[in-house]
Amino acid sequence: MAQSLILETDEEARTLARRLIDTARHGALAVRDPETGHPMVSRVAIATDPEGAPLSLVSDLSHHSRALKSDPACSLLLGEPGARGDPLTHPRITLIATARFLPHGDPGHAELAAHYLAQHPKAKLYIGFGDFALLRFEVSHALLNGGFGKAYVLEPADLTPGA
Repeated sequence: MAQSLILETDEEARTLARRLIDTARHGALAVRDPETGHPMVSRVAIATDPEGAPLSLVSDLSHHSRALKSDPACSLLLGEPGARGDPLTHPRITLIATARFLPHGDPGHAELAAHYLAQHPKAKLYIGFGDFALLRFEVSHALLNGGFGKAYVLEPADLTPGA
């Protein structure tokens, strides 16, 4: 039987995962194209909600919004390569999630929009447009690559701020 290369989740992995989520300003969102069934990736702006969960602002006009309304299962890749060295040695996290839309007028939208704008003030130009909605990512688990030889599987409790 092959030995697992996944390490036991420890405090260092939890801290790195939180840092990657908390510092992300954009990420790669993977969805399934409802027309072809093929995977599709888009770059989206990322913030966190008051509980530390990933949050985005998306337009109904975007292909990824239409895809998520058809099938809310998605994944979100966060983490940027550093200025030097091999990009594959820098930490990154893939969040396996379900996308939940929070359109204008829904309970909590105004408060969450204000929270989003605190992290992305330039979004003030379009956050009020009728075709834009906030998008919450409900994470089922995460795959953390902390660099060479540092692979972890994290559960939602591992990603809770202060956990």
